[in-house]
Parts: sequence; C-alpha cells; structure tokens
Amino acid sequence: MKLDGVTAIITGGASGLGAAIARKLAENGVKVGIFDLNEDLGNAVAKEIGGAFAKVNVTSEAEVDAGFAAIREKLGQERILVNCAGTGKAGKTVSRDRETGEIKHYPLADYEMIIQINLIGTFRCIAKSAAGMLTLDPIDGERGAIINTASVAAEDGQVGQAAYASSKGGVVGMTLPVARDLAQELIRVNTILPGIFDTPLLQRAPEKVKAALAAQVPNPSRLGQPEEYASLALEMIRNGYFNGEDVRLDGAIRMAPR
Repeated sequence: MKLDGVTAIITGGASGLGAAIARKLAENGVKVGIFDLNEDLGNAVAKEIGGAFAKVNVTSEAEVDAGFAAIREKLGQERILVNCAGTGKAGKTVSRDRETGEIKHYPLADYEMIIQINLIGTFRCIAKSAAGMLTLDPIDGERGAIINTASVAAEDGQVGQAAYASSKGGVVGMTLPVARDLAQELIRVNTILPGIFDTPLLQRAPEKVKAALAAQVPNPSRLGQPEEYASLALEMIRNGYFNGEDVRLDGAIRMAPR
C-alpha cells in the first residue's frame, strides 16, 4: 500500500503502542487521526504529528460514529485503521481468603467491561471503518488495511488473566474470518500479539519488577519497545500479501502460569 497522503485512524493512539504507530505513519506521509479518552495526551500527539484528535470511548457506538465523522471531515476517509485501545484487570476466576476462608469470584461487571473494550470495541471500530473504506476506489488493488492488537496472553494466559486473555483470544479468533469477509472488498486484516512491552502502564512498575520481566524474555532479554511494534504494524500495512495473520512479537517468550 502506498502511504503518502492517505489517512489513518489509531484507536488508543495517545500513548504507548498507539502513539508509536501514529508517529511512524506520520513520518511516512500519512494523515493520522487519533481516538483516545485522554484529551491532553491525544491533542498533544496530534499536534506533534500534524494530525487530528477525537475523544472516543470505543464501547460507545455514538462516540465511535462521532469520532469517525470528525476525523473524516478533517482528514478524509481513512484507508488504514490500527486498533490499540485496550485495558485489563487481573483477578482469579475464584479466590479464597486465606485468613477468613471467604470465597469470591471475579466480578462479572469487570469481565464484561474488558470484553466490551478489548473485543467488542475492536470489532465495532473494524466494522465502522471498513464500511467507510468501501466507499473508496482501490489504489493498486487495495482499499484499505486494518491492524488489531491482541496479546501473547491470547495464547499464554497466566493466572489471573482469564478476562484479559479471553478478550484478546477473541481478537485473534476473528482475524481470519474478518479478513475473509473483507477480501472481496480488497481490505486486509492482520493482528499483532505483543509480548512484554515498555509502555506507560509498565513504566509505573518498580525497576526490580521490570528487570524480572525482561529477564524472562529469551532473546533479546529485554522489554519490547513501542517502536518495534510500530515497525511490524507498518510492514503489515505496506505489504500487500500480508493478510489474515496473527503474529507474535515477543522475543520468543512463552508466558509461565504465574
């Protein structure tokens, strides 16, 4: 796909992996729109890269519709969508208090929230973006490219990750059928499964914790950098034969149960 002059929308684009791919695409001549809940960061990144920002909660159909409309009015119909919006909340399916013996299960409201953001939010943005892409004429045999963000937890979910892993497993599971749905319309769909990345969420952890996590990665034995995610996403967008794939980006780590 030729990038210069086309439009992209990045969900969760105000920080971390989303901001990295927003910057990478802007460097390659793409007009970038950012969806995020953080207005200060979102506006700052958009200003930095000469793009546009819309405050969007991906669980809200009305906000997603309004966000797409606002960005398209400023930058034009997107040919690229990168889904980076996501969240997680750890907790065992059931747990027992060692002192009182009280048994609790994982809060179903929290489970539903994670599914709504990570899985349904991703599909909502795919469907809305792809519908817009169908209005475009193909360029070099392509109308668009969509990149989703899952996690190695989709395959190696750890203790306490049932909600997060199932949400990301759903993203992996829909990649091929959505790619097949959109194949006739000349829109490609791929998903990245990041391992342990040095994102703002992880940066708040103590140095000892980050060092221990980095030591688990076989090679290179360090945390992944957002720019490395952006590099793979850029290749998935550029390479017209890259379609229907779920690709781990993890330094060969396979997460232990704990």
